[in-house]
Amino acid sequence: MRQLKVVMVLSMNGSASGQDLAHNLGVGLGTVTGIVDRLVAQGLVSRHEDPHDRRVRRVELTPAGAGLIEEINNAGIKQYRRIMDHLDTETLRTLDHVTRKIRDVADKLAPEQAPAPGDLTPDNG
Repeated sequence: MRQLKVVMVLSMNGSASGQDLAHNLGVGLGTVTGIVDRLVAQGLVSRHEDPHDRRVRRVELTPAGAGLIEEINNAGIKQYRRIMDHLDTETLRTLDHVTRKIRDVADKLAPEQAPAPGDLTPDNG
């Protein structure tokens, strides 16, 4: 699961340092190193030098890692469509109404509570 979380974080952020990943996973840097080593061995991520700070190594998805994310997203969309196909029009209208209300509230709360990039923790993201 931690490997999957790293892949998901990288898909959202583009790249991350080991420290960023450790913070996001709530684990130590040594643990992140092992997780990233396994993902590198699987060809899902690569490491490279940070162009702004040569002391920092950044991790990013490889094309295979991006493909994995695409497969996960497509599977989710396919399942979502299967569910939607079994709902009647009135239920879909109600779902649309509720979804819009939730989005409106989330939009109003976002400026107040939005975590800074890289500040996602296991408890809030």
